[in-house]
Amino acid sequence: MNKLVLPGSIWLASDVHLGPATPATAEAFIGFLQAAAEEADALLLPGDIFDAWIGDDVIRAAPPWLAQALQSLKATAARIPVYLGRGNRDFLIGQELADALGATLLPEPALVDSDFGTLLITHGDEYCTDDAAYQQFRTMVRDPRWQAQFLAKSIPERLQMAQQARGESMAANQSKTLEIMDVNAQAVEAAFRDAGVATLIHGHTHRPDRHVLAIDGKKRERWVLPDWDCDHGASRGGWLVIDRDGLQFYDLDMAA
Repeated sequence: MNKLVLPGSIWLASDVHLGPATPATAEAFIGFLQAAAEEADALLLPGDIFDAWIGDDVIRAAPPWLAQALQSLKATAARIPVYLGRGNRDFLIGQELADALGATLLPEPALVDSDFGTLLITHGDEYCTDDAAYQQFRTMVRDPRWQAQFLAKSIPERLQMAQQARGESMAANQSKTLEIMDVNAQAVEAAFRDAGVATLIHGHTHRPDRHVLAIDGKKRERWVLPDWDCDHGASRGGWLVIDRDGLQFYDLDMAA
């Protein structure tokens, strides 16, 4: 499994869902990036930073909302290492974007040797195995052949397909229970055993929390990163900091 060695203070954020309709969320995220550049030794973004990503070629003529986000990410990456992960919304993030930002693509999953110990970090959608329909979709869109066919289409065609897929997903989720869309306990246990770690960090489920588990008689912790939304009602969002003292959640207002 891919392993990173990251000493010092590591900051993690996911599920920001940046897009043209989330200017307040973007403003908060830019403030967070500025704080990370000042205070963190590395920044990990394990997926769904963008609400949709239809291919790296969009950066060649980026709309204003995207250009602003890319500029801020690039400025942060010029000061500290930045790692970009792929989520269920932005699984098409690739090397062109990483190179343009001066960032590094985050392995899937990633083992991170931190000052606190070895951590397993991933987006988390792969653990939602009770949602069979989603897992079929995930397998399809992660297939290099499907991706090549999709990326061969024009940007307007891809945008239309992404909007249609998002609408169908939202409609389908209305009939799914929260349990089906959450992680599967057996999948999580298997991830702990395969990686041989005591701490797993992921996003995706929009259920930020710290879960203490007992697996094979040993204590394990699963930390779930918060999602961000400052454009629809009360603002929410935040990030996780890892250093030699442990792990701690921080709320968005602390980056202001």
